[in-house]
Amino acid sequence: MYYVYMLLSKRDGQLYIGSTPDLKKRVEKHNRGFVLSTKNRLPLVLIYYEAYLLSHDAKHREKFLKGGKVRTELKIQLKSCFEKMNYRFR
Repeated sequence: MYYVYMLLSKRDGQLYIGSTPDLKKRVEKHNRGFVLSTKNRLPLVLIYYEAYLLSHDAKHREKFLKGGKVRTELKIQLKSCFEKMNYRFR
């Protein structure tokens, strides 16, 4: 399986979207500071993920989710989660 995931930084409230074949290990790497793009934004919370059979599909979805309009729609879909985490929409 391949995963597309979204992390929320408790430090600065920013979102991070990525993809990986091993979700548990990847989130662990993020939270241990081994990922350059998120190491200064710890701690991170996994708030959303999707599973795919093919790597290509996961990569395509990751790129799609990083787009402006889709990202906004995902924020609306996850509104309750964001409210619970005190996330402010930007």
